[in-house]
Amino acid sequence: THVGAFLRTGSLAARLRQAAASWYIGFFQLPRVPELAWRAGVAGRAIARRERVPRPATRDGLNGLDLYRANISGVRGDGRTDVPTQVLAPTRDRYVTPALAASAAEFVPGLRFREVAGGHWLPRERPDVVARCVREHISASPPLPTRESPTSDARVGHPRTRWTGKVVLVTGAASGIGRAVAEGFAQRGARIVAVDRNPTEAPGEGGRAFQVDVTDVAAMEALADEVCAEIGVPDVVVNNAGIAVSGPFLAHSVQDWQDIVDVNLMGVVHGCRIFAARMRDRGEGGHLVNVASAAAFTPTTFLPAYCTTKSAVLMLSECLRAELAPDDIGVTALCPGFLPTGIAASARFVGVDDPAERQRSTDRLLKRRPYPLRKVAAAVITAVERNRPVQLVTVESRAAYAVSKLAPGVLRRIARTPVPNL
Repeated sequence: THVGAFLRTGSLAARLRQAAASWYIGFFQLPRVPELAWRAGVAGRAIARRERVPRPATRDGLNGLDLYRANISGVRGDGRTDVPTQVLAPTRDRYVTPALAASAAEFVPGLRFREVAGGHWLPRERPDVVARCVREHISASPPLPTRESPTSDARVGHPRTRWTGKVVLVTGAASGIGRAVAEGFAQRGARIVAVDRNPTEAPGEGGRAFQVDVTDVAAMEALADEVCAEIGVPDVVVNNAGIAVSGPFLAHSVQDWQDIVDVNLMGVVHGCRIFAARMRDRGEGGHLVNVASAAAFTPTTFLPAYCTTKSAVLMLSECLRAELAPDDIGVTALCPGFLPTGIAASARFVGVDDPAERQRSTDRLLKRRPYPLRKVAAAVITAVERNRPVQLVTVESRAAYAVSKLAPGVLRRIARTPVPNL
């Protein structure tokens, strides 16, 4: 019944996509031909080859034909139910589009809709994930709702937006980009886990703040255990925490290098390693956002350590994107240019005559940049929704990225230009 409603009321593009995916249903309605295809072994071999699964048994195929025909032509009533219902929508299903799977909400008050990493044969590919989702659905199911007052719980109830009820963890969330991104996701209904060395209250309803140093591996592991047990495996992790050291390379001490590598690179490594493993085990996909910088592809004489760590974050993101794609875990490297954040106020300036004054002047200069951080948050959310590998922010970031690809020698010449006193 709900398939018919979808074909009547869904958007034209969604209906066309589903019609193309459902070509086999028309074949199943033919008299005798589908049965012959199964008995001759043609259908089973075709499915095994196309789906890369063991060849289905002939009896299963024939029973499936009867099931499809009964469901397509024999449904009676309006199709509605008050029974708590969960739909698992495999993200790589060739035959059922997400729009069709989600359209069941019209018939089920309090539908629990979950996208799961996998294909059409999900129960055979990941029976552990299916079993866990069933257990969680049974445990979370409320008393039978009435149509007058359906459940409002986002994870058990009807999804209101893409982000309602999702868990988003952000490091360096007390200020700057991290705070803006946390607020942006919270405004869209996500539940925020705000992580910082000096935390402030997490934005949004049900948000939690944690005091954690991203360089502390044991503390990050403990954070992950607590968050996953009490809140849930994050759907998005934004590795944003970062510091800056500014000055010529030969003025950088070994400790300067150790500190910036520990935060800017290893902090991202810890966040990716610890949470990606839990996302993969959960089997419902996810997304990592690693905050790099336009400095990742823009050489300078006054930020050698910063540029190096941000370039490493960009390449780490590219490597992880390839490795985690089969698990439907996306990875985005965020590469902003100059933004009005407080990073300069906490930066370390080395090899200059008056480090304190250089810090103050740089901080004033950055904060005069008329670029709202809410635009950065919107860009991050769009990048996650569209699974972009790299998200550029600000005109100088886009320009530098283009030049780095088309004429890298130009950036090298610019890097030799003496840096004026700020």
